[in-house]
Amino acid sequence: MRIPAILAALMAMMFFAPESRAGEEVSWANVPPAVQKTINENAGSGNVVKVEKETEDGKTVYEAKIKRADGSKTEIEVGEDGALMEADKD
Repeated sequence: MRIPAILAALMAMMFFAPESRAGEEVSWANVPPAVQKTINENAGSGNVVKVEKETEDGKTVYEAKIKRADGSKTEIEVGEDGALMEADKD
């Protein structure tokens, strides 16, 4: 019977799967000042539409979604200490 092999494979996938990146939306008032500073520096004249707090590899990360006047979008990932981790532009 092949069910135990399939079950073992599913369990292995769950164990070795990357940590979930689903974040929770946070209000600007609850974003640490160092993170706010980095987001503002990278947003330029764009509007911060949403900020989510996530846990990546056991570390807190803030992801900001920014919309610019020309309609383009940017996502910025900032560490809890204010360090810019990633910036993706559409």
